[in-house]
Amino acid sequence: MNVRPPRAQSEAPHLRLTWVQPEDLVGHELRQAAQDGRDAREIEERWYAAGGAPAPDRAGASEPPAPPRLRELAGHLLDELALLDSPLAADEPSGLAEIMAACPHWPGPPEAAATVGRDRLHAAWLGRAAGCLLGKPVEKLPLTGIRALARAAGNWPLATWFTEHGVAPELLAAHPWNRRSAPTSLAENIDGMPEDDDLNHPLLTLLLLQRHGRAFTTADLARLWLDELPAGRTFTAERIAYGNLLAGVEPPETARFRNPFREWIGAQIRADVHGWTHPGDPAGAAAQAHRDAVLTHTANGVYGAMFTAAALAVAAGGESDVHGCLAAGLRVVPPHSRYARAVRLGIETARTEGEFDAVVDRLHAAYDSTHHWVHVLPNAALLAAALTHADGDFTRSIGCAVSGGWDTDSNGATAGSLAGLLAGTPTALPDHWTAPLKNRLATSVPGFDRTGFDTLAALTHQEALRP
Repeated sequence: MNVRPPRAQSEAPHLRLTWVQPEDLVGHELRQAAQDGRDAREIEERWYAAGGAPAPDRAGASEPPAPPRLRELAGHLLDELALLDSPLAADEPSGLAEIMAACPHWPGPPEAAATVGRDRLHAAWLGRAAGCLLGKPVEKLPLTGIRALARAAGNWPLATWFTEHGVAPELLAAHPWNRRSAPTSLAENIDGMPEDDDLNHPLLTLLLLQRHGRAFTTADLARLWLDELPAGRTFTAERIAYGNLLAGVEPPETARFRNPFREWIGAQIRADVHGWTHPGDPAGAAAQAHRDAVLTHTANGVYGAMFTAAALAVAAGGESDVHGCLAAGLRVVPPHSRYARAVRLGIETARTEGEFDAVVDRLHAAYDSTHHWVHVLPNAALLAAALTHADGDFTRSIGCAVSGGWDTDSNGATAGSLAGLLAGTPTALPDHWTAPLKNRLATSVPGFDRTGFDTLAALTHQEALRP
């Protein structure tokens, strides 16, 4: 028997977890400080003088791992950065009462109880899945790569799935598809809806409502995650908050402690079911989304969830105009916040420019140099622009959202959710978007793997009817 000698310590493989290494978080927190006006110049100088590096540009972990002394310093600097005051704090509160007080047009209670039918919810689930799936193969790709791949296949503006057919090998090599998603999300190999966090979180919200009803607390959501959500299926702010929970940190501090992703897009992708189950009640939807969001996010990260929930709530209640939905979403966001400004910028740019490519170019010029591609602000601007430009058309809604780059699957999902509600029925959605989904989705959320979208609509309808 041949016995291999033990690997030398210097040759031992290292494990690089994404979105959690302290030495990777410092760069993101320094960027966050620049965005919210904190003066972190002295801390930044100490970090780079010690050999620290900027945050990874597109990935969640850098190479190689930091030496112990640098990792220890990273932890100390993250704590120091948390003590710096932001001059924007007064305009960007995180507490619900303070948010409501900052919103002069906060919606009142609905004048009459509205209902949402199963067909409308079915269309919303299908729309969310189709938009997410469209964006999966090009997630993390730069805008130039997305445009080149689609144009090479004769699919620009985006009107159908991405494909390798007809695309030159050298172009595919220059702009490789998302490694994890391409085997399940290109036109030639779609076979049902593959697993994605943009679908896992709505499933978890549905499970949360089934167990706790509308009176759930943020702690209820935290316990549900620990019981039912694999840690490896979390990303960015959700992964930080999950680790904080395991370390004994309680909500809402889970959103703040060493979490530079607290204003990224994660809470916004969790908001759909809150909106779907509050037809005609944007204030109720926003308040419920707030209890969810503060587990992982603060300020603008929370507003993303509230805006989305409110916009979807009015669509679920029968609003047929996408522009009215966006206006309803803005009423639950502090008007002087960066999130409100991002949404207004997206809407105004879409109204000003005739070609959507020009809209996207202007938004990238505004955000690319200052914000990560998963940050909520550029994605909010793009989502609002895409929905405004598409004017309710389903294909254009998801096509524009994905064609603008950044967090392609998340933006496609939210755009598809709202456009699906506006369409009203599954049959109103083009068959080439819904047929490949084969009425099933894959998920690691217990009890939902291979569930049909019609079944999910029925379950969601039950929660919409619950008092």
